[in-house]
Amino acid sequence: MLKITSLKYKYPNGESFEFPDFECKEKEQLLVLGSSGVGKSTLLHLLGGLLTTKHGSIELGGTNMTKLSSKALDQFRGTNIGIIFQKNHFISSLSVLENLLMSQYFSGGNEDEAKCKSLLDRLNIADKANKLINTLSEGQKQRVAIARAVANSPKLILADEPTSALDDDNCREVITLLEEQAELAGAALIIVTHDARLKDIIPNQIILSHQSTLAK
Repeated sequence: MLKITSLKYKYPNGESFEFPDFECKEKEQLLVLGSSGVGKSTLLHLLGGLLTTKHGSIELGGTNMTKLSSKALDQFRGTNIGIIFQKNHFISSLSVLENLLMSQYFSGGNEDEAKCKSLLDRLNIADKANKLINTLSEGQKQRVAIARAVANSPKLILADEPTSALDDDNCREVITLLEEQAELAGAALIIVTHDARLKDIIPNQIILSHQSTLAK
């Protein structure tokens, strides 16, 4: 499903990172842990096709993302990757359902209202479908973010610090929802976080450290 080999990235300011080789199979969960500044966000952006590099390879479903053009990468990401950002970027003037449909549209897929409503129902927020995003609680917005990430049945779901601001009960609930929805979508799930509580929940994990940083 996902295979990372000899992956490195260097920012224009000179900051550089290299990452361990790893694989993540279909329906498998992987936890990427590490303190601030070790390259967790950089890795997530590389895996999500938001950053590109000439060093190493990222293969998803047999496609080497590092070899794609910018336009082809955008199209590939839209149909194959779902991302749950630490700060969710919704369109505040649209309803919950309209945000999901808009996400499908921008990803190049078909707008499937029935599927979006089904996702909201699975996540127990079907009654919020026609509510404006800004009227929802943070927990409800998190559920909408999960629905948006799986709306196009991606091969890979990436979650950036999904539990860092949550108490223990809500932390476990969000992880359970992520695991369930990834399983139903048939997707690999990678969670990037510094939240050590997840060590006991997801056994498959890699830990990034400052030793991974390339010599300047």
